[in-house]
Amino acid sequence: MAVLLFTACDSGNMEITVPDLVWGRHGVGEGRFQRPRAIAIDDENQVYIVDKKARVQVFTSEGNYIKEWTTPISDTGKPTGISIGIDGNVLVADTHYYRVLIYSPDGELLRKIGGDLGSEPGQFEYVTDVVQDSQGNFYISQYGEHDFIQKYSPEGEFLTRWGGHGHNPGQFLRPQCLLMDRKNQLWVADAGNDRIQVFDTHGNLIRVWGESGDQPGQLSYPHGLDFDSQGNILVCERRNSRIQKFTPTGQSLGCWGRPGRDLGEVWNPWSLAVNRMDCVFVLDTYNHRVQRLIF
Repeated sequence: MAVLLFTACDSGNMEITVPDLVWGRHGVGEGRFQRPRAIAIDDENQVYIVDKKARVQVFTSEGNYIKEWTTPISDTGKPTGISIGIDGNVLVADTHYYRVLIYSPDGELLRKIGGDLGSEPGQFEYVTDVVQDSQGNFYISQYGEHDFIQKYSPEGEFLTRWGGHGHNPGQFLRPQCLLMDRKNQLWVADAGNDRIQVFDTHGNLIRVWGESGDQPGQLSYPHGLDFDSQGNILVCERRNSRIQKFTPTGQSLGCWGRPGRDLGEVWNPWSLAVNRMDCVFVLDTYNHRVQRLIF
């Protein structure tokens, strides 16, 4: 298995690690993708990927196709977020239908949260992602005229919200990816502001870091997040076409990837996921494939 080397964030001089596994190509058949958008890995090491065809495809960690299902309707838009709930259910951010879909691991639609377009509590604009805390509460991000994080009870009842459209700390400009850590701290990829923000479960801001650019420690449209086994955070940058690794306080530990179509290169990657063996699965979105590495 290839070892993922994070090197200085200078794509002109970077030595690129070739992935040990690549699967997928453009298409609509089993194991093919149309711009895969989000990825999640469950406790059984199964990989769930949603693409622009509104399909959730499920694979083994070796890229072998298992099954798939589609969201109920997708005429006006496709999902852009997916995660695994604390009970093993699959949570899908059904972006353009202003809701979250909750599926069993077998693809049975169990229930929905939201569905009404609006700015009032309990209503949504364009939902981008959803995660749960250890108590089962849901945290749902959205963008539009009002970029909020909304919190719901395990039963799906609205509890609170925070944020708002803007550039100040605690505000968002298209919050794209959510990640809950073991301390019940909510990490937000604030994509349009090129930064990461961290909150407690009440919406109090704990820390914020990141600035615009392509140098070490800088970000350009961070779009996917996950932790490694050491507690470091990996950030998928769409506009820089790279993966950058940080300490929890925002110190850059290096980068992987550069723009392109060859192995070890990525084109507009949307998301990533890390399994318990520290294998990194990168959604190479505009190349319609997945690249797997380990570090």
